[in-house]
Amino acid sequence: MIRVPRSTLALLSSAALVAATAGAAVAAPGQNRAQLPGSVPSWANAVNRQATTSGSTPVDFKVYLDWNNAGQAADYALAASRGQARFLTPAQFRAKFAPSNRQVSAVKQWLQSQGFDVGFVPSNNKYVEATGTVDEATKAFQTDFAQYSVDGKTLRSNSKPLSVPSGLDINGVLGLDESMALMKSYASPPAAFVNAQPCSSYWGEKTVTSNPPDPNTLPNGIKSLPADPPDWAPCGYAGAQLQNVYGMGAAIGANQTGGTGVTVAIIDAYASPTAADDLATYSDLHGLPAPHLTQYAAPGTYQRPDNPQHSPSGWSGEEALDLEAVHTMAPGADLVYVGSPNNRQDMDAALNMIVNRDLADIVSNSYGFAGEAVPPGYRKPFNDIAIQAAAEGISLFFSSGDSGDETGGLGGSPTPDWPASSPYVTAVGGTSLGIGQDNGRVFELGWETGKRTLQKNGSWSDPAYQYGSGGGTSRIFTQPDWQQGIVPDAISKTYDANGPAMRAVPDVSALGDPTTGMLIGQTQAFPPGTAPKGALCDSSGTNCYAEYRIGGTSLASPLYAGMFALVVEQTGRMGLPSPALYATASDATTYDVQQPTGSDPTGAVRPDYVNGVDG
Repeated sequence: MIRVPRSTLALLSSAALVAATAGAAVAAPGQNRAQLPGSVPSWANAVNRQATTSGSTPVDFKVYLDWNNAGQAADYALAASRGQARFLTPAQFRAKFAPSNRQVSAVKQWLQSQGFDVGFVPSNNKYVEATGTVDEATKAFQTDFAQYSVDGKTLRSNSKPLSVPSGLDINGVLGLDESMALMKSYASPPAAFVNAQPCSSYWGEKTVTSNPPDPNTLPNGIKSLPADPPDWAPCGYAGAQLQNVYGMGAAIGANQTGGTGVTVAIIDAYASPTAADDLATYSDLHGLPAPHLTQYAAPGTYQRPDNPQHSPSGWSGEEALDLEAVHTMAPGADLVYVGSPNNRQDMDAALNMIVNRDLADIVSNSYGFAGEAVPPGYRKPFNDIAIQAAAEGISLFFSSGDSGDETGGLGGSPTPDWPASSPYVTAVGGTSLGIGQDNGRVFELGWETGKRTLQKNGSWSDPAYQYGSGGGTSRIFTQPDWQQGIVPDAISKTYDANGPAMRAVPDVSALGDPTTGMLIGQTQAFPPGTAPKGALCDSSGTNCYAEYRIGGTSLASPLYAGMFALVVEQTGRMGLPSPALYATASDATTYDVQQPTGSDPTGAVRPDYVNGVDG
């Protein structure tokens, strides 16, 4: 099961941020060679090593080039986001900062001389795609490869730093190692999922006292539930409930036109062939206007597992959730969906396409790595794309993750997720939300779920942590100046009280708790005879559009992106919104997520099916 706002401060010097991300190539042993810093993943170590990699194994990778005058590009992006410079068009950005055709040609010629086939190059010249074999990569980059066991997977990686001819303007080579297999979607429903009854249409509608369960559904003859907690979980919020609880109802209007003239893009792995029809059906059922959706998909995206580490069908719920959440909060906005395979830094390439082709004003992303223990060389190319986005006025929102501070993640140390920790994106965390009968806020608290199970003696078990809003203090990025004076030292210096203040995540939050989540609709494959009442099925009776509750910061990010579309409708493009959001932290209109008090609920009762549909 898966995934409210904050004058402008002095211009942030980007030097520390850029330097912290893995910088330019440095001199390497050997004549006229340069090593690429951070090109070996932390998990590619002797402890995890399993075997050598066959030299004939195919490799498909991207060679990233640096922006020209990269520091100036970062400064310009932040100045434009503060209203101190004009946003650039993609053509203007390319003219000022993109690698030249000469620089790209030099990289292509070198790759071809090493036996690689050269593929796509985007018009901003940010990367060169290439294919070949492990043997060719071993020779070209003066390294070697092995198989490593990590996070339950066996993945390929180079075991020593990559090096390239020192005359080439290369700042990263991504795809030779298989770190991308560790990227995850924050919303992964099973093939079919049904809300078990009873559940409430709004918070507090049904309680254990007012709507007790059928004793036949309880284990071992238990006749009733304990009275605490008393509330049955909501079936899932939708439509006017979400619009009004966040104060968007008036701006959206009775004609559901909020966000008109604004384009919001969603990036996910692969593409659901029923996504457009599902969104249209959902809109009709929940009083939303017909959506304006444009989809882009790379070849092979539709239901084709290009890499055995990934399941394209596993992201279909993510796509439905993202599109329906944005459309709920900005029903007048245009939607763009970009689907991509997820095995060769393709998600970054999809983002680069949106930014370089100016396809959207806002981008919501609901994926990431479990912590910051990704190869350092991955961060600089991504931040470069985010810098171009901010310079053009495009706002990037990223889910902050669903596993708290990732203490148990890769690396073993508490960190926020990447790319949510990048200072060039706005990270969206998750809350637990109670919406009352009048669509008002009953409570909104930081989200953490501890599951307690009804035991044979009729009492609840001790709580066991399941999931919660991602976040924490970065170990990589120093504190951006817009967090200064707002994020306390107890958070920004949590690892070293005498050290520098570091970036804290998330920046903003919205509904994320799956127990108080959103009702979404999706075509699902049901076992025969198990489709729920009201499902819209084809002639087989097994492929059915049905609705279920879902959550995670995968929900929070598109909800917030939809709300932000109404801001952009009023103000125009914002670029990186974090400086403006933090400047409103003390504003009376800002809702601050609270710590629980004695009057707040401690949980909800939620029946779960053993297999997702019955039992």
